[in-house]
Amino acid sequence: MGVDGAKGGRLVPGAEVTVRLVKAPRPDKSYPAAVVGDDGTRIVVRAPWAGGTARDFGFVRFEPGDVFTEHFWRDRWYAVKEVRAADGTLKGWYCDVTRPARVTEEDGGTLVVADLDLDLWRSADGRLVLRLDEDEFAASGLSGRDPEAAARAEAALDELERLARHDGFTALTG
Repeated sequence: MGVDGAKGGRLVPGAEVTVRLVKAPRPDKSYPAAVVGDDGTRIVVRAPWAGGTARDFGFVRFEPGDVFTEHFWRDRWYAVKEVRAADGTLKGWYCDVTRPARVTEEDGGTLVVADLDLDLWRSADGRLVLRLDEDEFAASGLSGRDPEAAARAEAALDELERLARHDGFTALTG
């Protein structure tokens, strides 16, 4: 079982967990990952690129064999994903603005994260920091439906950008 009830719903290191990204109104995305750690606030999992085939974003190419070490928080509005090529070379960090993560006990443990459409990319060398999908966020209508959540999402993207330009997430994920 991936969830240890004695630890208040923490995920057990070494266990398999399903990560479910809630992308409403689009279909959710789910993929398997291995739990690296869970201290009750930050959850770390490792997973292969879940896209199946290569995907070129223009600023980075994700491909089969890439490994994502993903950091989720129960008290922060984002996730930070370190991306490495199959040979271990660091490609950079892909960050999602999300609602705080939660763990359900379905299927032995599911890590559920609601994606809020805003993203950030930081290249391995730190020369490239890109705010992504701000147009999708605006089109989502979150500002009208839930102004508080929209403000938290925008603040989270600002914080991610500051962190990306300062230390590349070392203090946050180390």
